[in-house]
Amino acid sequence: MMTENINAPTLAEILELEKQVWSALVTGDAHADRALLSADFLGVYPSGFANRDDHVGQFAEAPTMAEFKLSEEQLRILTPDIVLLSYRADYVRPGAEEWEAMLISSLWERRTGVWINSFSQDTPVDQE
Repeated sequence: MMTENINAPTLAEILELEKQVWSALVTGDAHADRALLSADFLGVYPSGFANRDDHVGQFAEAPTMAEFKLSEEQLRILTPDIVLLSYRADYVRPGAEEWEAMLISSLWERRTGVWINSFSQDTPVDQE
């Protein structure tokens, strides 16, 4: 039996996918958000657990982010098809002036040749 030799992704490749999720939050694009998340997506947030419908449902009224900056990115390759992206996100919500920050870990999996986000955990950063 031949096994397919698939290379692990680069940090830049996975970071670009993560930025697409954030851009969907800024533009209010629920369709793009749904397409990037797995059907069995699990979010672990300060507000509790969330599935894909919960994540996409936040777009019901309007975009949930006005602006964002990602930094301190690092990629842990678990297998060539499963990677963990961790980073800091600084963001402003629509209508707000204060920036907030979270440390985020996102699990990305290559399923049937497509990268999808299957898990995300957000940890608030205390702002001094």
